[in-house]
Amino acid sequence: MATLELNADNFQQTINDNANVIIDFWAPWCAPCRGFAPTFEAVSEKQPGVVFAKVNTEEQQEIAAAFNIRSIPTLMVFRDQVIIYSEAGALPASAFEQLIEQAMALDMDKVRADIAEQGGTA
Repeated sequence: MATLELNADNFQQTINDNANVIIDFWAPWCAPCRGFAPTFEAVSEKQPGVVFAKVNTEEQQEIAAAFNIRSIPTLMVFRDQVIIYSEAGALPASAFEQLIEQAMALDMDKVRADIAEQGGTA
């Protein structure tokens, strides 16, 4: 599956319509971002049940600001519309695959209960 370019028009719908979304916040001038791009693309080919998307922080500054993106690349993982991972830095392929495996193994009922217990909403 090819990666999806997210923008103000399709961001929320993509999160709402897909159970598993992994977003790479990047910029064209960012060397680590360009270095991570082939890894992101290659891993996306191995995960048919996950939407892999990219947000160009130069073009989509409002989205980047809404998620408080300060460093790029930043990876963000959504499961059932809940952010379960957000971290700056490029990962090697093996670590990225391990992250996805762990994210997909989470019990989302427990995650939502934990969030509710901490006073948040999920």
